Formats: sequence, structure tokens, C-alpha cells
Amino acid sequence: MGVSRRYRHKPKPFDYSRKWSLRSVFLLAGLFLYIPIFVLIIFSFNNSRRGGNVIWKGFTTKYYEKAFGNEDLMLAFGNTLTIAVISTFISIILATLTAILLWRFRFPLKPFFEGLVALPIVIPEICMGVSLAMFFSAIGWLGNTSDIWPLNLINIIIAHITFSFPFAAMVIRTRLQSFNREMEEAALDLGASEFQVFKDILLPHLKPGIVAGALLAFTLSLDDFIVTFFTSGPNTITFPVKIYSMVRFSVTPEINAASTVLILLTLLLTFLALRLQKKELDDSHD
Repeated sequence: MGVSRRYRHKPKPFDYSRKWSLRSVFLLAGLFLYIPIFVLIIFSFNNSRRGGNVIWKGFTTKYYEKAFGNEDLMLAFGNTLTIAVISTFISIILATLTAILLWRFRFPLKPFFEGLVALPIVIPEICMGVSLAMFFSAIGWLGNTSDIWPLNLINIIIAHITFSFPFAAMVIRTRLQSFNREMEEAALDLGASEFQVFKDILLPHLKPGIVAGALLAFTLSLDDFIVTFFTSGPNTITFPVKIYSMVRFSVTPEINAASTVLILLTLLLTFLALRLQKKELDDSHD
């Protein structure tokens, strides 16, 4: 009996090969995803006149100076940040309320409403871009030429809210699954109002999910191209659209430098969000 038990738990050669094969797949996937980013960052410091030149000509930071000195590029970058901040703020409010609605209440056609919320996640982005362009064209907002900032960005902001808030709602709803309803019932029994329960009990529990959802919505808005391309006007160029227009003529080191700044900004925001999320989780465990 003892011999058969030991034999049963003894690892087989196939188990070792499976472990190494999974590690190899993970390593190859990581290299495939991140090597192009590392190459772009490295060659943004290359002292070459062509951004696509893979021959190292020396170290320089002059292309960062040119990128920050390019008024059109900086204007597009400012538009992108403005759209991302405003759309994330509104998206996270809608996502929080939607997640609580779907988690707490029962109402007719709830499965249909859940599918409607998740629809922007599953449909192709180009279909969403075309449909939003048709909608804005029908109401006369397509090609918004308003000179008042940020009113000239309103159609892009609405488009970004449309496709980003469902992602945040899914993240926040997942966080709600771990909420203990007994805490809410105990607070109500002790005389707390519904608003006090939401502010002092439910909202602190949701903070990690809200931070993660906001980060996801901000990232989706920051690097979106297709929906923005279909809904932007001639005077509302965003950073991805501007980069696309520059790449159509030639890849310059200036583009590499500007893209590196955007990557570093995204990494910094991700790091801060993860630190904040970890702090909230540690506080909740204490």
C-alpha cells in the first residue's frame, strides 16, 4: 500500500516537460510583446535622422527636445490627456452606479440590460467607430469645429465614455462579489441611512476596484485610435491620430521620443494605481 502511494505521487517526466514548456511559452510571449517597446525606447535616443534606422549612431536627447518643441504634437498630446481625464472621470461614475445596479437590484429585462452594457466590449471597434460617426453626423456634431476648448472635444469624449465605462463596470462588479452584505444590514439596523452605508461601508470596499477601473478606462482612452479617427474633426487631433499622420510620411526619431514619453506616462500611472490599490487592500485586511 505504501509503495503504491509513493509511486502515485512521484512526478512523471511529462510533468517536468510541461512545466518547462509553459515557462518557455510565457517567455516567448513576453519577448514578443515587450521587445518592440524596448527597441522603440532605446532608439529614441539614437543620433540618427531616421527613426526606423536600426544602426546605432550614438546617444542623444535632441529628439526629445524637438518633440516637446513641436507645438502641433504637444497640442495633440494635451487633447489626448484632456479627453482621457474627462472621459475617465465620467466613466468611473457611470461604471460604479451601473455595477451597483446590476449587483443589488432585480428588475425586468435585467439580462438584456447586462448584455447591452457588455456590448461595447465584444463588438469590433471599427463597427463602434462607424456607428458613432453616423450618430454624430445625424445630430450635426461630426467634424465639430468649435473654437471653445474643450467643447471641440465633446464628441470624442462621449465616444470614449461609450466604450470605456463597460470595462470599468465589469471590474467594479467583480470587486462587489466579495462584499459582505451582513455589514450593510448591521449598519442599517444601527440606524445608518442608505447614503451613510454607501459612503462609509460600500464605497471604501469598492476603492480598489474603482482605481483599477479608472486605470483601465484611462489607458483605453489614452491609446485609442480607431474610434477617435472616426469621430474627430479637423481641429481636434489627438496624439495617436497625430502619430499616425506623421508615420504615413516617415518614421522619425521625434515620433520615437514622443511615443516613449507616452509609454513612460502609462507605466507611471500604472505603478501609482497598483501602489494605491495595494495600500487599500492592506488597510482593508487590517
